[in-house]
Amino acid sequence: MHVLFEEDGAFKAGTMLADNATSLQIETSTGKRVKVKAANVLLRFAAPAPSELLDCAEAEAEDIDPEFLWEVSPDAEFGFEDLAKEYFGRTAQPVEAAAILLRLHAAPIYFHRKGKGRFRKAPPDILKAALAGLEKKRQQALAIERMAGELKSGVLPAEFAPILKPLLYKPDRNRLETKALELACEESGQSAAHLLARCGALPSSHDYHLDRFLFEFFPQGTGFGEVEAPRVPGDLPRAEVRAFSIDDAATTEIDDAFSVMPLEGGGWRIGIHIAAPGLGIRPDSALGEIVRGRLSTVYMPGRKITMLPEEVVERFTLSAGRDCPALSLYLEVGPDYAVRGSSSRVELVPVAANLRHHDIEPVFNEQTLSEGGPDFEFRRELTLLWEFAGVLEAGRGKPAANQINAEYGFHVDWSAPEGRIDIVERRRGSPLDKLVSELMIVANATWGRLLAEAQVTAIYRVQNGGKVRMTTAALSHEGLGVDCYAWASSPLRRYVDLLNQWQLLAHLSGEAPIFPARSEALLSAMRDFEITYAAYAEFQRGMERYWCLRWLLQEGVGEAPARVVRESLVRLERLPLFLRCPSLPACDPRTRVSVAVSAIDLLSAEAQCRYVATLGEPDSAEGVEDAAFPE
Repeated sequence: MHVLFEEDGAFKAGTMLADNATSLQIETSTGKRVKVKAANVLLRFAAPAPSELLDCAEAEAEDIDPEFLWEVSPDAEFGFEDLAKEYFGRTAQPVEAAAILLRLHAAPIYFHRKGKGRFRKAPPDILKAALAGLEKKRQQALAIERMAGELKSGVLPAEFAPILKPLLYKPDRNRLETKALELACEESGQSAAHLLARCGALPSSHDYHLDRFLFEFFPQGTGFGEVEAPRVPGDLPRAEVRAFSIDDAATTEIDDAFSVMPLEGGGWRIGIHIAAPGLGIRPDSALGEIVRGRLSTVYMPGRKITMLPEEVVERFTLSAGRDCPALSLYLEVGPDYAVRGSSSRVELVPVAANLRHHDIEPVFNEQTLSEGGPDFEFRRELTLLWEFAGVLEAGRGKPAANQINAEYGFHVDWSAPEGRIDIVERRRGSPLDKLVSELMIVANATWGRLLAEAQVTAIYRVQNGGKVRMTTAALSHEGLGVDCYAWASSPLRRYVDLLNQWQLLAHLSGEAPIFPARSEALLSAMRDFEITYAAYAEFQRGMERYWCLRWLLQEGVGEAPARVVRESLVRLERLPLFLRCPSLPACDPRTRVSVAVSAIDLLSAEAQCRYVATLGEPDSAEGVEDAAFPE
């Protein structure tokens, strides 16, 4: 005797070896012996053989129409053998009964299971809804296949155009378009970006990277809308100085300027003047809320997204030829450059000049300072400030700027199709760098200490144990060698600096600080700023990497010298571009090598790098520190 039984949701057949009333010993067609509960036995039969029964039943079940089966089945609960008898008009043979069982089991839309071998037909309304859903899924599957086929053939499906950016940057896996794109990627072996670029959906590789950033951080766009222009107090005193700023040519947010006035009896009054947008912007204003949302200006080669609207920047930037509202720190400096005292005030500062690096550095550098050099306007003031900066640097015991590393200027000519890039290397630690860095350090440290002593809450930049973080505690910054360091020198570009300026302005005017101790608004702003500022910096590094690859293509560079950073990591000379070079032999860090760069992919911002030759032994040339490469 043979039996058909159910085990773990599957139907099996075998030969009965023993019947113990509540259980049976069964030998399956594979020769395996199993113990089966009697309740799980659905059919007992003498012929055909167990393996033949299921094969024949599956074949016959394919010819049974589930819709017709539903029509002839009773409304009440029934067993499969009863329905088989009704269907065939006689007592069903074992194969026929098994075929009905398999068809019932395989049609859950038409028949609901009620027990072992027992079913009930689906109510008409439920069946209708289920069939509609089944048809919808069939149509969706066809649509997915169609869209995937179009993508693979280089045609953008019409459904993709309105949702292109979400598809690329934040795909919803429940959408048919996403499933089609994933299917096309899987079948073609290409990424989503490469497939869509092949379909002409991406205007440029540059916009692909930029739009990813904008999609996440500026979903409403980079515009500011209608914003009421901030007002500046009309009763500010006018400073008796001739201030000047020092910036790159592209800088429009001029936060800082300097002045030098001789004192009777010797020494000077050195002024550090910081733009004061905090005078016209309040935290609870519409503009204050916009700035709170942006938190910082975003920089990238060839473009920037300002924290403040252009018209607001224009109102507060320290432009030459006008009196600008500023928060000034005056240092009383003796002939020996010792700081004898300091004072802070809010005032209008006459800005006489906006000096630019490319104009000043050729006539104000290490060589011209040692040899005398040519005369030019503000040469005396710059020289004095540079000498003062050297004393400040020595007093801190820390260099103002890394003397080894270089920084790079990225200049994009957008008049050329998709832009033409020029990358200019600029050595750090120049006299102008030291001058500006030291004066910013002394301003931020002095104002940070002023707020701490007055017990006014502020946000500080702290470094201990090598880790840099932001906090409301006035702790030391070991890297700079100062007791405390509050960012306050870039209020046009960083929200933390503007927040600290609000606190400073309130303290200097004798008013209660806008953000009291343990202010949740201040703490949340600090947390958000730290996260956002890091994300903006990562984006900037990514875009600089992209433009480095563009430069290699633009200049037709196939082989270039590089420095070993560690293991298989190299950095090209002349460019801040790090590449993995799997074929690099074992080399000490800083070893000069020649590498071949090929297969540059602008969408993934990657390139293949192959070792060619060793050019020189390790030396103390420009730094390629591990920390410079973002893992």
